[in-house]
Amino acid sequence: MKTEETITDRAVDPDILSYTVGDDPVLDMELTVWDCMGTAAHVTMLSEMPVDPPVVTRDEAARVRAELAKVVAAARAGDFAIEESDQDVHMAVERRLTETLGDLGKKIHTGRSRNDQVAVDVRLHIKDQLLGLADELTALAGALVAFGKAHDRVPLVGRTHLQPAMPSSVGVWATGHAEMILDQMENIEAAYRLNDRCPLGSAAGYGVPLPLDRQRTSDLLGFARPLHNVFGASMARGEDEAALLSALAQLMAVLSRLAEDMILFSMPEFGYFKLPRAYCTGSSIMPQKYNPDVLELVRSKTAQVLGLATASLALLHAMPGGYNRDLQDCKGLYMKGISVTRTTLRILAKVVAGMAVDEVALRRGFIPGVFATDVALRKVAAGVPWREAYHQVRDNLEALAAEDPDAAVAAKTHEGATAGLDWNFYKNRIDGISHGVGMRRKSFEALRKELIG
Repeated sequence: MKTEETITDRAVDPDILSYTVGDDPVLDMELTVWDCMGTAAHVTMLSEMPVDPPVVTRDEAARVRAELAKVVAAARAGDFAIEESDQDVHMAVERRLTETLGDLGKKIHTGRSRNDQVAVDVRLHIKDQLLGLADELTALAGALVAFGKAHDRVPLVGRTHLQPAMPSSVGVWATGHAEMILDQMENIEAAYRLNDRCPLGSAAGYGVPLPLDRQRTSDLLGFARPLHNVFGASMARGEDEAALLSALAQLMAVLSRLAEDMILFSMPEFGYFKLPRAYCTGSSIMPQKYNPDVLELVRSKTAQVLGLATASLALLHAMPGGYNRDLQDCKGLYMKGISVTRTTLRILAKVVAGMAVDEVALRRGFIPGVFATDVALRKVAAGVPWREAYHQVRDNLEALAAEDPDAAVAAKTHEGATAGLDWNFYKNRIDGISHGVGMRRKSFEALRKELIG
């Protein structure tokens, strides 16, 4: 049974309680392991706090950590539930500990508020999710680089305004998208670093009259440092999620452009690429159809994440300082955003890896005008002033019919051009990101295991 001490809203009207609890019993299941990890660090710190008598002894802290490990195991086995009367994961965990440890379970909330408790849960969850996202981002970039390298010098018409523009290659197209995706790690890294600060110990945003060692809990949880100001730590909730969603929205916008190119270039009118049939859908009425539904949904999912980022900022923009219940809704926004983004990365990596190239169709796209700029620049190299060369070529486009796409691709040898791609550049970038993520994950997992097994 729920004890009197764990019930904070006994007299609240049931409809009001249901409305204010919202989706927390569902969403908070994702936070269970992180709530247990945060609680383990907190009780460890309490057991070391220089007060007499101790709030929690070291032996008691060890007993709490052992029970928290059991809660995590139960959650993973599907044997842990958050009831509406619990309101959230924090009270559900406290209820379980009180059931198994008696009065000791009632001590774990000493010096904490649910405000700093959920804030640390969310930050641990985000850290874990961003490490997974980084792996998926590099996997997609790697699939694009492999696709580009396999078809390095295959000519492809470069386009501006969707119109034929200049000679390019499949290698340049694929690695161009890969580089744009890898560049988004700058935004993801910024979100990671902003998130890598511990709010625990700020309580309701005004501290507590106990000698809490906030640096100790920060270190136990693997954060770079505590959020120093307790009021600022309280207000950082929501801002953190909004920064994450902004980074995800920019990444999704890049992925959407990749998906749109793949849709266009796989159309019969282009026929440059062939999408794997296993990732296309048919029609209920037209037997011949193989639709790029999955790529179309990338565009839709991008719109969703853009909307989530906007919603998070709109939620914050008129909020007064200190904790406000509005912040509860940030949780669902960021969880949806990161889930959609990670799924999109995984799906696109599969489609890219299974995509084929039709070299005949690619070369067929080279109408004479595509070579115009290259030919004009050859005239410049021979001494003709640029503007004169420009008009000579423009007025005699039919003379370009004999130009060779392969020769045009081979002619551009400077850095990053069709014959100047540095494959080690991409390998080193991907390997560097993967190594950094691996080191962070190893450290993070070691801390988690030390606290809760």
